[in-house]
Amino acid sequence: MTSIPAVNALTGNMVDVALPKAQVFGNISFHIDGLSSWFIIIINFTCINGAFYGIGYMKPYDAQKANLSMHWVLFLLFQSSMIWVCMLQNGLAFLIAWELMSLSSFLLVIFEHNNKATLQAGINYLVQMHIGVLFLASAFIWVYCSQGSFEFSAIEKFFSSNPNLWLFLLFFIGFGIKAGFIPLHTWLPQAHPAAPSHISGIMSGVIVKLGIYGIFRIIFLLRQDYNVIGEMIIILSVVTGIYGILNAAVQRDFKRMLAYCTIENIGIIGIGIGLGLIGIANLNPLMIILGFGGALLHTLNHSLFKSLLFFTAGSVYQQTHTRDMEKLGGIAHSMPQTAIFFLIGGLAIGGLPPLNGFVSEFVLYSGILFGIKSLGTTYITIMIFSLASLALIGGISILTFTKSFGTIFLGNPRTHLHQIAREVVLSMRIPQYFILIVMLSIGLFPQ
Repeated sequence: MTSIPAVNALTGNMVDVALPKAQVFGNISFHIDGLSSWFIIIINFTCINGAFYGIGYMKPYDAQKANLSMHWVLFLLFQSSMIWVCMLQNGLAFLIAWELMSLSSFLLVIFEHNNKATLQAGINYLVQMHIGVLFLASAFIWVYCSQGSFEFSAIEKFFSSNPNLWLFLLFFIGFGIKAGFIPLHTWLPQAHPAAPSHISGIMSGVIVKLGIYGIFRIIFLLRQDYNVIGEMIIILSVVTGIYGILNAAVQRDFKRMLAYCTIENIGIIGIGIGLGLIGIANLNPLMIILGFGGALLHTLNHSLFKSLLFFTAGSVYQQTHTRDMEKLGGIAHSMPQTAIFFLIGGLAIGGLPPLNGFVSEFVLYSGILFGIKSLGTTYITIMIFSLASLALIGGISILTFTKSFGTIFLGNPRTHLHQIAREVVLSMRIPQYFILIVMLSIGLFPQ
């Protein structure tokens, strides 16, 4: 239902709904513009696929009726709260929706709460999310003390009459923890492997993107300091991308490997955000479009191929009961469709044509090259640094997924499994086919 106004907003028909003025909150308004609608569509698409996949994935837990019922109630609250985050324009209401999103996702992560490692990963996630809330609340309170309002429009007024950097840093740290920028990432490699695979796919595909949404929302309210903020984000993003993919390359746990690849792709998205900010600082419209457009497109593309990869990882785990790649081998013989899904997802995340990952990375490469050409010697160092880093990240990513695919799916089994691996049920494969169709559509018809 929320996808209908979101699609309309993408065509220019923005939606505004205001609730009566509350004594504590002030005006509470819901606003769906182009930015909100882009993320709402990503949320809904990923969550619907995750729900259908999860129906099959959670079949072994049918005996745990109460636990399973609570899981799906929390799933609906999780999706709803993410949509509310994208629509709310009041700081206090936004923080409540943000908190609901964090709490529901925490409870989804610890579905197997009898496992000590799962519980520990969930608590670590919850603690770090609340550290992020502390920074966000501090930023909103600072604006309220200055402007007397929690509305997002008050943030724009604050930026118009005050230095932008320090308030932006508060918001960036709060949202950056959710997104997984270095050094705010430590919850991510623990929570993703611990969660059920359909939740891992949604967390990687969507929940980290809510951090990106928040950063974008604040960026569009900035009025100065574009240059320094843009350079800061590019440098941090390059470090994030390289750190993420280097760690992914040495992991034996394939879900942990995919979690580090999420950090890598957050770095790629951040490079686009930094390019767009430098474009604004230099009044360069093409660089703004290529930077922000590439970042938003890669946000969509990453939600597609990463949810696909986590779903295939879940299929392998369900059939083999191990996440250790070194214990597997030859799975392609008994799970050929899952092997194809993983192979195509690995090619997409490596940025190879004709898949969707290539399209967004090509846009970012174009933005960097245009920046080298048009901005002159002032930015040449940071642009070449970004170009080389993006190429390095892509190369190591291809190497990582070549190794992972070969280890898991090719050759002969390395250990004796307790049961014979076989292809997962149709309800778990249909969402993966659906994602695959959309990925190929974007890759083959990017216009």
